[in-house]
Amino acid sequence: MSAGDTQPAAQFSFAVRHAKRPAWALIGERLLTALIYACGISAIFFVLSIFVFVFKEAAPVLFSDRFDLRQFLFSEQWYPTSEINKRYGVLAMTAGTFSVTALAMAIAVPFGLGAAIYVSEFCGPRLKETLKIIIELLAAIPSVVWGFIGLTVMSKLIVQFTGAPVGVNILNGGIILALMSVPIIVSIGEDALKAVPDSYREAGIALGATRWQLVWRVLLPAAKNGLLAAVLLGVGRAVGETMAVLMATGHAVKIPHSILDSVRTLTANIAAELGEAPADSDHYRVLFLIGVLLFTITFFVNLAADMAVRGIRKK
Repeated sequence: MSAGDTQPAAQFSFAVRHAKRPAWALIGERLLTALIYACGISAIFFVLSIFVFVFKEAAPVLFSDRFDLRQFLFSEQWYPTSEINKRYGVLAMTAGTFSVTALAMAIAVPFGLGAAIYVSEFCGPRLKETLKIIIELLAAIPSVVWGFIGLTVMSKLIVQFTGAPVGVNILNGGIILALMSVPIIVSIGEDALKAVPDSYREAGIALGATRWQLVWRVLLPAAKNGLLAAVLLGVGRAVGETMAVLMATGHAVKIPHSILDSVRTLTANIAAELGEAPADSDHYRVLFLIGVLLFTITFFVNLAADMAVRGIRKK
């Protein structure tokens, strides 16, 4: 193309860029930009508002002379209604929360990522649509229904196959939480794999890579940030779940020594006792302080994940 041919095109582009638009179009664009900006910062505002509310309710007991923060964090004695010596120790419930979440993730992450890889790379179009509908239906099941399944079905199977004295324990809660977390991991993981450009796949096939080599050496490294986000969302679902673990873990305040022990989680404790605690009492305030502890735990989990992602990007 000659210089004479490019000059009209450049003039047309300049005219399009500097064309005078109507005033209503400029106002609409500015309003839309402001709306998008407000939606972007609203999530931060809502999270901070929730944290301020929870911390405000917990502050009176946290800064009182009769409350021992060390005992709260490192004692396993939870006797909030004792007439003689009230004790608010959450160590056992913290251990129960981490144990159930760890078991759930040990089950959910391999199955969730494996299902995401299969749906994204190995599945036919018709079967893919069927599986995606089933996964969405699993995600839509209410947590109380999962709790009933754990309480009535899973508990009997655990007693039958493991010989455990009770079927509501860490194993029951971990399996139920894994089933609840898998749909999230599959959906986000499949989107992360689909976001990898097709040129990566074409280049791998051109180099003679098999389908598994393509997945292991090309797609997983390219989609690692999205897959990590999928795992983190699964962890968040497991840590924040309430009704299912309340019904499936036995609700016993003790530090577990095996996956067949009954435990109580932090979220289940709040759900079980907040309605019975007198308003503005120490018991009531301590339950909100447990909410602050949950916020802190999730913050450090997300911070660790963000640092891991930054380290992966530098490599």
